[in-house]
Amino acid sequence: MSSIILRSRIISSSCSSNIINRRVFSSGVVSSSSSNPSKETIISSQSILSDQSPPPPPPPAPEASPQVSGRKGWSFLKYGLTAAVTGAIGYACYLSYKCSYEEVNEKAKALRAAASYTPSEDASAVDENDSCTHITAVHHCFPQKYRGLLYSAAMTVPAKALESYLDLRRLVEEHVLEFTEPTSDKLLPDLHPAEQHVFTLVLDLNETLLYTDWKRERGWRTFKRPGVDSFLEHLAKFYEIIVYSDQMNMYVDPVCERLDPNHYIRFRLSRAATKYQDGKHYRDLSKLNRDPAKILYVSAHAFDSSLQPENCVPIKPYKLETDDTALLDLIPFLEYVARNSPADIRQVLQSYERKDIAKEFLERSKDYQSPIHTNTLLNDILIGTHDDAGECRNRGSKVVSGGGEENSYV
Repeated sequence: MSSIILRSRIISSSCSSNIINRRVFSSGVVSSSSSNPSKETIISSQSILSDQSPPPPPPPAPEASPQVSGRKGWSFLKYGLTAAVTGAIGYACYLSYKCSYEEVNEKAKALRAAASYTPSEDASAVDENDSCTHITAVHHCFPQKYRGLLYSAAMTVPAKALESYLDLRRLVEEHVLEFTEPTSDKLLPDLHPAEQHVFTLVLDLNETLLYTDWKRERGWRTFKRPGVDSFLEHLAKFYEIIVYSDQMNMYVDPVCERLDPNHYIRFRLSRAATKYQDGKHYRDLSKLNRDPAKILYVSAHAFDSSLQPENCVPIKPYKLETDDTALLDLIPFLEYVARNSPADIRQVLQSYERKDIAKEFLERSKDYQSPIHTNTLLNDILIGTHDDAGECRNRGSKVVSGGGEENSYV
């Protein structure tokens, strides 16, 4: 019993000594760690890093799927087609601006010939004696048989595109010509055989036979030029009188009905009979179906409104002047031409060099007056003894001086 008690005391004392030693050791560790905190931190961090495993390598990039590559190919094809179409449209616009339809059609012949190439029998057939097994033989046989066909196939698409362009351009030009060209190549019917010697007097409307004015209090009003009635009545005996205006027929027809109740004017031509060029409507006298050597075009803007300046007879523009006698002053020259029938009126007009024909005609007539010519028609007109010319001049002077006709309106 006493031995058991002794053994228990020895065990308890040994346990207490171990506890004390452990406390001392832990206090030493704490003191050493408090004296070098940074060193312990570094050591601990290094130990932590050394304990971790290295990072895994990055995963390989995923390969492009067939769907993505297909999208890229389609995008490339789309941009390529857009560039090709844009280039073709640009080139077509350049051809339309630079070349006429006939020029493009002429240049397209070589392309058509290339697209319609057919190999000849000698080129298409292979020599039976030559098997073409040798390299040189193949080199010679392939071009003879296939080169032309391949070139023809390559040229087919451009040739078809050019044909479509030419067809479209022809249609567009045909529709444009309906608005820019006169309605017919013969604007007037054929002249009667008995009147083949008669000259054609073409007259403009605005500022030549009449003047159109607009005011706020009364609107539009059209005034007749002084002497226009006498002018038409007298010259209708010698000429085929035609009115050729750039106004619409809805304006020309009613105005001519009021202007010429006696129908001295045989035909009326309006805007549909003009040629539209460079933003203006021109009178094309070559479409009148009359001999150009027998046409006179009288207008206040003759050289600016006609495509045949050699047939033009300029006259002073009418601006509502009360003392205007331009139409009456022109009668002697026109009657002289009609009675003497020169072979080509264009040469006669060219001699006046675009001067005032009425004044220049009187000046030339005075220079050539002589006792031998006192009974000629020219002298009768100049001195006013000719019945028709004198009557016309007397009526014209009454109209102008009286102030009645120049204030009348259509």
